[in-house]
Amino acid sequence: MHELLTPLQMKKADRLTIESGIAGIELMHNAGRGVFDAMRQLLHANSRILVFCGPGNNGGDGFVVAQLAANEEFSVRVGLLCDPKALEGDAELAYDEMDLDLTSMEDMRAALDELSEDDVIVDALFGAGLSRPLDDEILELVQQINESPAQCVAVDLPSGVSGRSGAVLGEAVHADLTVTFFRAKPGHYLYPGRAHCGEVVVEQIGLEDAVLKQVGPTASYNCDTLWGDIPDEPGIAGHKYNRGHTIVVSGPKFSTGASRLAALGAQRAGSGLVTVVAREQAALVHAAHLTSVMIRPAERIADFERILEDERLNSVVIGPAAGIGRETQERVAECLTGERGVVLDADALMSFEDNPEDLFGYIAEAGSAGRVVLTPHEGEFRRLFPDLLGRASTDCKVERTRKAAERAGAVVVLKGADTVIADPNGQAAINTSGTPWLATAGSGDVLAGVIGGYLAQGLTGFEAAAKGVWVHGRAAELAGAGLIAEDLIACLPDVVSELAEFMSDF
Repeated sequence: MHELLTPLQMKKADRLTIESGIAGIELMHNAGRGVFDAMRQLLHANSRILVFCGPGNNGGDGFVVAQLAANEEFSVRVGLLCDPKALEGDAELAYDEMDLDLTSMEDMRAALDELSEDDVIVDALFGAGLSRPLDDEILELVQQINESPAQCVAVDLPSGVSGRSGAVLGEAVHADLTVTFFRAKPGHYLYPGRAHCGEVVVEQIGLEDAVLKQVGPTASYNCDTLWGDIPDEPGIAGHKYNRGHTIVVSGPKFSTGASRLAALGAQRAGSGLVTVVAREQAALVHAAHLTSVMIRPAERIADFERILEDERLNSVVIGPAAGIGRETQERVAECLTGERGVVLDADALMSFEDNPEDLFGYIAEAGSAGRVVLTPHEGEFRRLFPDLLGRASTDCKVERTRKAAERAGAVVVLKGADTVIADPNGQAAINTSGTPWLATAGSGDVLAGVIGGYLAQGLTGFEAAAKGVWVHGRAAELAGAGLIAEDLIACLPDVVSELAEFMSDF
């Protein structure tokens, strides 16, 4: 269930299901049951439940939840934002079936002030259907809900969060638990909406997986389903030469640490051989630090070209502290010749800040877009793709990463707390692993190396990027608080072991 559906795609999936012969009210009953079953973990014998319903189907789900709770003799109050006569369709049917009187919104808000942490608020106001900021009256209600000590359960999506982009439309409910249906939405995993969702539970309510083919999802959350079939555990008859050879391009002698982090990241990701290519003075610095990673001096661009003539060198990482300027541009252009996979990070990107079209031209000439990966953070992305930044309230990170990948002709990894990976064909994934402690110097260098290591082993650009991002984030989770980049490298073997053990179970 890794696919993600936008609100419009989910609406289409509902419509197709109803057209196939399943009544909409049946889907609503199933949704309400799913919410109530999921919220049991928050309920106590004496819990009071306040259900806030909106005018659409989200409110209809709330009516079903309220009736189910009342059937089990919980103290339940239901408030509705509109006149019941304004309800239509399945929401009207669910309201008519509910054997509970409505409580005025004034009394509902008064009851909010009386709740304790044992009580539960159900947010069935708008869900994913909201497309504009909340008005002032609703804003006040949302703020009051957020100030309550009671646990909050959001139906489908916390009201005020865009299901498409994760944007907060003025203000949004802070839920402890969000229960959505069939498939999650991008807004569940993109910030800032992700921070409003709490635990996300996906309930299956009667839609068949076959509907997905008709809806055509192009986004997912990042998981092993996307990573190809390169095993995490080497074969018994394997050897270092069939696990790939990664080249990492070093910066000058006083800027060598970043490339060493990338080299070790590639090695820990499973690349059979890793070589750092550096100017002679920088190579001497590397020689004092590296043992199993090889070192090749390349003083001039001609020396660099000769090294890359070896077709056994099947991935290259360039950018970590490589230096910004013409020399790096030339080396990037050379890296993009041949059939090797290429990771362009940091200085390799910023060297083209004034002429990004030159970079995209080199990638197009290489004819291997599926094996080229760009890894910008937000600042670097802004410089390469300045026109792809929309208004903060409507900007969708998935859409702009997808557009950037199409323009660049390469896989783009837009880094951040909700890193998005996209390829030129429109496939996109939102990462879910990692911690805020990743915001530390050198962590991006390790990531570039890990992706390069997976490219060396034969994964496509999208597969290598998606797996690399997830593994990198999981290493951060294992490293814990106060991590530095070197800790990520130390934890990578544990992540690889976890993946190998997980895959052995299937």
